[in-house]
Amino acid sequence: MNILVVFKKNFEEVHDNGLQALKEALHKATDNEHHVDFKPREHVRRADFIARDLVVVFGGDGTLTSLSHNIDAATPVMGVNSHPRTDDPEGSLGFYMDSSVATFDDDFQRVLSGKALVNTLPRLQAIIDTTSGNRYTTDPAMNDLIIANTHQYAPSKYHLRRGDHQTDQQSSGLLFSTWLGQGAWLRNAMSDTDFEALRQKALDNRSEGHYFVFARDLSPEQRQTHPWAWRAWTNLETTMTSDMHRGYVVPDGWDEVHFNRGATITVNAHAPTLTLLTFRTTIEEKLATEFHRS
Repeated sequence: MNILVVFKKNFEEVHDNGLQALKEALHKATDNEHHVDFKPREHVRRADFIARDLVVVFGGDGTLTSLSHNIDAATPVMGVNSHPRTDDPEGSLGFYMDSSVATFDDDFQRVLSGKALVNTLPRLQAIIDTTSGNRYTTDPAMNDLIIANTHQYAPSKYHLRRGDHQTDQQSSGLLFSTWLGQGAWLRNAMSDTDFEALRQKALDNRSEGHYFVFARDLSPEQRQTHPWAWRAWTNLETTMTSDMHRGYVVPDGWDEVHFNRGATITVNAHAPTLTLLTFRTTIEEKLATEFHRS
């Protein structure tokens, strides 16, 4: 196997000790039978992920989301929590990180024997058509994607279309979320009542290609007049034409893609998926458990 290990580099003792233990475990497990490269998150490039049989991400969810756009749908990913909250209240929840240093030996053997649980994660994408005729597709987003004015103190003004509906709207920006990403920004951006109402609608009607949409800080009048444009669980493309001097699209809170007035941005959940390996439960089951606890 051709394996890439990408790790979080922050010079904290718990991470350094964990990384050393991971290196020793991999050396013992592979015994030079497999090729393994170690690279810090800060130095990794898209080319480093090409032709890999496995990508091991050592860190937390932020480490995974920051580099997941480099990983194609065919490459399995194994998340190893470098500082689990089960060991330290100050540690990382690691929703996507189902392995740890303590379980790595057994988990890696499951990978080698083909017994790991394979999760296919949907991802969002935004397609930007500029007024000069250029087209850009953003990196895929595992959790969420926001479109807003680059000046957060200024309103985001745009024309919005979805299916047969359209309206002119002014908000603090549009937030999009995958089903699995709902526990990240979306849940915190909405009131508990609004979130549960939207989530229940999603539970009652789940199918491939659906995603959440939420217009932040929308006026009560616009919420009542155009409820479809305020909060939705939909499989239709959402298209907005910017009336902002300058705006941006930000997938998973990392890379900003800027656009000018007149640009058209189309969002859907048809980006290449991500293949994530887990070992004790599926990600879907873990999401249900996390919501039950809260």
